[in-house]
Amino acid sequence: MSHMTFNYVGKKIRLSRILRDSKAVVFAFDHGVEHGPKDFPLEHVDPKVILKKVVDAGVDAIMLLPGLASLTHDVWANRTALIVKVTGKTNLRPEDQRLLQNVFGYVEDAVALGADAVAATVYWGSPYEGVMMDLWFSIREVAERYGLPCLQLAYPRGPAIKNMYDVEIVKYGVRAAVESGADLIKTYYTGSKESFSEVVKIASGVPILMSGGPARENPLEFLRDVRNVIEVGAQGVVVGRNVFQHKNPRGMIKAIMAIVHEDKHPEDVVKYLE
Repeated sequence: MSHMTFNYVGKKIRLSRILRDSKAVVFAFDHGVEHGPKDFPLEHVDPKVILKKVVDAGVDAIMLLPGLASLTHDVWANRTALIVKVTGKTNLRPEDQRLLQNVFGYVEDAVALGADAVAATVYWGSPYEGVMMDLWFSIREVAERYGLPCLQLAYPRGPAIKNMYDVEIVKYGVRAAVESGADLIKTYYTGSKESFSEVVKIASGVPILMSGGPARENPLEFLRDVRNVIEVGAQGVVVGRNVFQHKNPRGMIKAIMAIVHEDKHPEDVVKYLE
């Protein structure tokens, strides 16, 4: 057997903390920067309140920006895996610059915080695609040195893209993520089990996590989407608003976890939402 490098071993160990049975439910909570505090119900403006609920419910990992990870460490430390997102942008900037993600932290910050992975967004198709590619590769290079897996939020968005959920567009973004060295890929749901199976195939074995997207009026519809992507080989979901905007975040996490890890059907787990 050939000698494995230290960073290869480190990456393998950290990935196993996130994908604990090759699958994962990740709670994303970067919305305060990306969308603004208006996204949060009053009871979840304090980040510790919602994080305690999802951590208590057994979520596999949480994805936070560095400042929030530091502020809430007493809630999540040694209880769930941490993914630190090191890019970001606000909606306060001029509209013509909103398809650009900038530095919001460094890989070294993630290492210092005890993270299991780093995350960065690339808007494939954006006029600023090249800037984000440069940023992605600089992040990946340093993360590789430390044995940290890289989650790419592979989001096709740009003036030439009419429908960012179109299966061909999503597949293109996923292929770009694969070819740029992502260890995990977060991408959009394409609307059906059949079309999303094509997305999973394009990933060529790189774990695919469905983006939760905006909160649904009918949570059962969201749970059905989760079931659909798991059935066609996705490794899980990254979910935010469908949890922290729901009246029962603990129950929603439990329901999603049961579908992803226990092969349950949405109708079986809707009881958790009551």
